[in-house]
Amino acid sequence: MSDAPVPADGDYMRRVRESVAGQRVLSMIGARLVHVGPGEVDLEFDHHPNLTQQHGFIHAGILSTVLDSACGYAAYSIMPADAGVLTIEFKINLLSPARGGRFVARGRVTKPGRIITVADGTLVSVNADGEKWIATMTGTLMMVRNREEVRG
Repeated sequence: MSDAPVPADGDYMRRVRESVAGQRVLSMIGARLVHVGPGEVDLEFDHHPNLTQQHGFIHAGILSTVLDSACGYAAYSIMPADAGVLTIEFKINLLSPARGGRFVARGRVTKPGRIITVADGTLVSVNADGEKWIATMTGTLMMVRNREEVRG
């Protein structure tokens, strides 16, 4: 992408933080917001046995949830203050079993639009040896306005 996304609202960081804090599924997973920038959001979470599938790897549904949230909040960061965001489609590639101590999901807007925005995400495990790619995602996100049930 040649041009960096520009937030439509100067208070986007506060809005993203408040929305993440109110998302119960991220709280249940233990995901934390660690970076917010224009069109950029990073979430991290730690390995926990309650998040694993039968082989001890973090379940693909958990990976999808955190990556979807990182991409969605990246898109939300450039939307107007009165907008909400909903995912309308995503594709995930699972590259390696998710094992390790800590995971970071990075969402980045790749194509901002007036209503529809595309974001790409990467999820890595972070260990003493460095980072290992676990999954990638491309998400299509829609700005929603004037709907009481879709806020923030």
